[in-house]
Amino acid sequence: MSSENDRTGSGAAAPGDVAGEQLALIRDTVRKAKEPRARPRTWRGAKLADPLPVARVLVDKGLLHLDQYFDYAVPEAMDADAQPGVRVRVRFGARVVRGRREGGELHDGFVVDRLTHSDYSGPLAPLAQVLSPEPVLGPDLLRLCRAVADRYAGALADVVQLAVPPRRVRPEGRPSADPLPPPAAPPPGSWTRYRDGTGYLDALAAGAAPRAVWTALPGPHWPRELATALAAALAGGRGALAVLPDRRSVARVDEALTDLLGAGRHVVLTADSGPEERYRSWLAVNRGAVRAVVGTRAAMFAPVRGLGLAALWDDGDSSHAEPHAPQPHARDVLLLRAADEGAAFLLGGPSVTVEGAQLVDSRWASPLAADRDQVRRAAPLVRTVGDADQARDSAARTARLPTLAWGVTRDALRHGPVLVQVPRRGYVPRLACERCREAARCGRCAGPLELGESGPAAGGTLHCGWCGRPEAGWHCAACGATRLRAQVVGARRTADELGRAFPGVPVRTSGRDAVLDRVPGEPALVIATPGAEPVAAGGYAAALLLDGWALLGRPDLRAGEEALRRWLVAASLVRPASGNGTVVVVAEPTLRPVQALVRWDPAGHAVRELAERAELGFPPVSRMASVTGTPAAVADLLRTVELPDGADVLGPVPLPVAPPGSPRRTGEPPPGERWDRVLLRVRPGTGGALAAALKTAQIARIARKAADPVRVRVDPPDIG
Repeated sequence: MSSENDRTGSGAAAPGDVAGEQLALIRDTVRKAKEPRARPRTWRGAKLADPLPVARVLVDKGLLHLDQYFDYAVPEAMDADAQPGVRVRVRFGARVVRGRREGGELHDGFVVDRLTHSDYSGPLAPLAQVLSPEPVLGPDLLRLCRAVADRYAGALADVVQLAVPPRRVRPEGRPSADPLPPPAAPPPGSWTRYRDGTGYLDALAAGAAPRAVWTALPGPHWPRELATALAAALAGGRGALAVLPDRRSVARVDEALTDLLGAGRHVVLTADSGPEERYRSWLAVNRGAVRAVVGTRAAMFAPVRGLGLAALWDDGDSSHAEPHAPQPHARDVLLLRAADEGAAFLLGGPSVTVEGAQLVDSRWASPLAADRDQVRRAAPLVRTVGDADQARDSAARTARLPTLAWGVTRDALRHGPVLVQVPRRGYVPRLACERCREAARCGRCAGPLELGESGPAAGGTLHCGWCGRPEAGWHCAACGATRLRAQVVGARRTADELGRAFPGVPVRTSGRDAVLDRVPGEPALVIATPGAEPVAAGGYAAALLLDGWALLGRPDLRAGEEALRRWLVAASLVRPASGNGTVVVVAEPTLRPVQALVRWDPAGHAVRELAERAELGFPPVSRMASVTGTPAAVADLLRTVELPDGADVLGPVPLPVAPPGSPRRTGEPPPGERWDRVLLRVRPGTGGALAAALKTAQIARIARKAADPVRVRVDPPDIG
């Protein structure tokens, strides 16, 4: 066993003529290069495969300092099965003591190449087992994983774990169906509403690689439009891939694609399919039997043969960010694939992110949008209720819902369902002292106090949101008062209030505990948290977007962009203004995101956000990385890393210390422990150098056996 980068010397040189020693070394090197390579030796002298006795293996360790390939000998009995891309088991970390192999643990790995010889001059350990002759890590997928690992300063083995699903025996033993011939080019359908929409489809069907940022019109047509783009890529004789944020949107595109092309031309890759069915579908793609994939985040690595279109829907959704190391984003992975494989690219959604605006600004992609008259015909009427309006509105002061919202709801319920978007789940998720407005906290762990989701009318109790301890005799530590008020009212409380206000009207809730996919078109109140809005048959008659300040007031660089995206997703489910569809947003109308919603201009909002980011040097104009850990560990990494020229070091700043007993989320310090965070910012074009420098520094700390680890994340989504 040896690293591909290992080199062995012949021992230390004796003192003498340095120039003569160098000349002798050069002659010796040339002589050895001309000599034929000897066949590799194994520790037990087993008979090796011929003519490729060496397997270069990626060992599934996931450690930065072992992020390289290792050479193993291939026994003759494994010659036929140990081909590039297959899963194997190898013994890692073994030693040769007096001619015998000792120690070492068995690890899974992948054969990445077969060679005639190894750079390592010592004996090679043989492959322990070929787990399956099925090649699952092809050269294109391996190259993509390597690019993702380099971009995010991660280990290749970690990326391969994300890209290749766990093995299931039964699907591998079943042959996949024969691939179907390319279908006919689909009709453009509702793509005619967009400028250059028909031209984009024609280019896909002709086998070209157009790249576009698509601002989808509101309404129910986008699943069919996305399916049409996938079908056009298939008609051009190439593969197609669409990544969506959740299973509900995947189901809508799956249904549209099946209706357009029939069954058997695409597969769905989601966690809901179950591990065995998902692996069967993945194998069909890997074998080339199916050339179209629709799925959630993990499908970004789907090994589609001859990829012709990589599409991503709603890239601003946080579901597209992978939580496992090295935490890649689906948008960046698909951008890498499109550039490497020469595929078309389609970034679509009801909103436009700053990253999408940057792709258009750099002319890497073209805008794909509709004219203003088409937008007006498709969009609902948007009305606003600001702070001044609520101050003059007695109903808003007492019941939290302004008179305008009550009136719109009452009129809309005569014609269909009404969607109410609430930024928080639960009954009263956040409470504060009624007198001094100090946040109400648990006397034991200082966690936030909450009111049970059943509410006071059903006997809900005051309890801690961290430790769950009930708080019967609460009083304010600042002023001694005993009465509480709601800081943020949750979805359950809103459902109770509206249910009492509109007796006899069905009330449905959709949130984390139970997400509804669809609701009928009859009059009803549908209370939903952002991202859990169900689709209504025929569209909603109206939508209320409550507590806009809760979204806009977050201490986050993306607060305005994210608020607008959530509003647009909900408002897109409402009937157009010509069908009396109305949206009421409770937020200050002078704010930029609110104005963008009223005008239905997400692209203009993204362009202005991008200009401000460029002026301030914020992502995505610049590249950033966050470094978090104990103060000593962060300082040690900063001393070790060799940053690119012109890099800015922002910090360190202490992260909030979580009280003992509170739950720990990914990337947060343990309760009671202080962590610091440093942001590293570099100019455009030097992001790769920053990632390489951070990875090198991490390896150096591991080699020194530094005690405290440091978390490094390239392009963190939250720098607020």
